[in-house]
Amino acid sequence: MNPLFSPGRLCGLMLALAAAAASATAAVAASLPETVALVKPSVVGVGTHLQTRSPAVAFSGTGFVVGDGLSVITNAHVVPDLLDGARKEALGVVVRAGADGSDTVFRPATVVAVDRDHDLAHLRLSGTPLPALRLADRDEVREGQALAFTGFPLGMVLGLYPATHRAGLAAITPIVRPSLNARKLDARAIAQLQRAPFTIYQLDGTAYPGNSGSPVYDPDTGVVVAVINMVFVKGLKENAITNPSGITYAIPARHVHVLLQRTQAP
Repeated sequence: MNPLFSPGRLCGLMLALAAAAASATAAVAASLPETVALVKPSVVGVGTHLQTRSPAVAFSGTGFVVGDGLSVITNAHVVPDLLDGARKEALGVVVRAGADGSDTVFRPATVVAVDRDHDLAHLRLSGTPLPALRLADRDEVREGQALAFTGFPLGMVLGLYPATHRAGLAAITPIVRPSLNARKLDARAIAQLQRAPFTIYQLDGTAYPGNSGSPVYDPDTGVVVAVINMVFVKGLKENAITNPSGITYAIPARHVHVLLQRTQAP
């Protein structure tokens, strides 16, 4: 027997690899709280403000700040198609304020670009910049990699307190899930089939409707690798809350880069 592959040597090697893996897992677990503290100030609620409405702010999803601190990325489906101009309804973001973050401030925003093919929108703020997150320069994630995402799972129902969930990258897969038969194809699936195919990240983390637009990031660095896009729903759409599937999809960050390059801020 080759002494390099003796049972004793192999056993020692396996133990060393297991110890290294455990050490790496512990390092991620230890670094995530620090990363979350850095990410949270850049995560905002997206919605509309109408003074005569109660409550005045209607929450529609999550967004996060990038670039110069005045650009917000969210999902295209989070941005309303129409606003009540006659009643002065305004699109904007809700940010946490105050020493303990218990107060909220609504900041108006303008839509500067929408990418419906990849379900992304770029909003612009005015005034004081907010802390910005860094986007990954390249697609370097791998299946099995540990990730995290931060957002508002049920919007303002639970208060505007960002919640963080761990998620593993389960698969890098085409955007359209294959249907078992033609009767299960709906209008949205048909529209996706007619577009140019692209890959999307499938996560084994549980997200909720309010998480749309949440940043998905490396738990060690906080670098954003994707944007939460949709949740696999079992049965009726109401089940997304009462019976979540634990399967979530996210748009790779490279599509955010393309959107920002099309709409360079002055």
